[in-house]
Amino acid sequence: MVQNQRNINQGYIIAISFISALGGYLFGFDFAVIAGALPFLKEQFAFNEYWEGFATASLALGCVVGCFIAGALSDKYGRKPGLMLAAFLFFISSLAMAFSSTRDIFILARFVAGIGVGMASMLSPLYIAEVAPANTRGRMVAINQLTIVIGILITNLVNYTIRNSGPDAWRLMVGFGAIPSGLFLLGVIWLPESPRWLLKEGKDSQAVAVLNKIGSANYVAETLSGIKGSLNASNVKFNYSGVFKKAVFPAVAIGIGLAVFQQFCGINVVFNFTTTIFESVGFSKDDQLKQTVFIGIINLLFTLLAMWQVDKLGRKPLMIIGSLSLAVLYIISGLLLQNKSPLAAWPLLAAIGMFAMTLGPVTWVLISEIFPTHIRGAATSIAVISLWLSYALLVFTFPILASKLGAYTPFYIYAGICVLGFWFINSRVKETKGKSLEDLENVFRGH
Repeated sequence: MVQNQRNINQGYIIAISFISALGGYLFGFDFAVIAGALPFLKEQFAFNEYWEGFATASLALGCVVGCFIAGALSDKYGRKPGLMLAAFLFFISSLAMAFSSTRDIFILARFVAGIGVGMASMLSPLYIAEVAPANTRGRMVAINQLTIVIGILITNLVNYTIRNSGPDAWRLMVGFGAIPSGLFLLGVIWLPESPRWLLKEGKDSQAVAVLNKIGSANYVAETLSGIKGSLNASNVKFNYSGVFKKAVFPAVAIGIGLAVFQQFCGINVVFNFTTTIFESVGFSKDDQLKQTVFIGIINLLFTLLAMWQVDKLGRKPLMIIGSLSLAVLYIISGLLLQNKSPLAAWPLLAAIGMFAMTLGPVTWVLISEIFPTHIRGAATSIAVISLWLSYALLVFTFPILASKLGAYTPFYIYAGICVLGFWFINSRVKETKGKSLEDLENVFRGH
């Protein structure tokens, strides 16, 4: 299906993509805020390396629950109600973390925040992919990654700004999340429902009304034909067991593999444990928090580069470049950290930039594209659950490994994983740029 750029209401597409992607901003907030808060939480609640890892991983455990909720909720009631619930959970968890009086209350509140993150991490890119036309889908889905990194950068800047406001500075850090949460909730109220979900539910007139806002009559006719053809070709109804059917499991397996690799590639230990890593080479607390700001800036700049290239260079080349480059950069970082050299900051910043341009946004784009329409909600849920379980394991084990074997040792492990990731991407992943979601149905079915 070829779609003419002139037939599309680009302003409307960009507006609804940005509002949906505010879930990504809150994802970035909850993801990044722990890096600034950890030095204070260690003192407030006497965290050892196990509690440090568990407090960080509790977000991911909540994400798993959020993905289960989002998968069932979005297929039964629509993508929009799921986004609204995610926004509400973000709001109440931000306040609960800010006012928590014990370690357990803080971790429980962070777990609830994770439920919101899990729902948004699944539903925001899924929603955008289902609304955006094929020729701009990569850039529109990448907006979700852009808002994630903006959330990370702004959170790191706020953390650094208020670092000297006393031992309760961490309460302000986590409490600020209530402001964007409220804005996200208001924005979601304005969003239309996904036309693909509406058609799946037999609500044809509502789907046509949404599509008419997106594009011309020709675009509406082409899109309706493609979606209905895809839905009519399938007799599989939504359930989690349906994703393991022989016809669709090749696509599901690739989605799970991409999700697991994006986490086990190791970059998120740099985001979440910046202070721990740089403390190991002699950086002061002030300099540790300053590094989080540099990381946020690099992350944003290279995500913008990814948005420019994802629909030009393509998904697969970017993933290959990212996996090989990270392997090299991790080996250099490990050697410098092992020798307690402050120069380790440079290859780690380069690794952040490379991830932001490749594996970070492109993995989410691919996960939003490769699953057939009739199982997209369930399959996306399983892939993202795999991602968050991998993240939980990654961030729980890093403080323990760093304490027992040195902060440098995990980076050698991550380098090896990146080499395996290169092999997986090169042999199993197919290019998706410029193809409609319906055209991709057969591409990842083992054909």
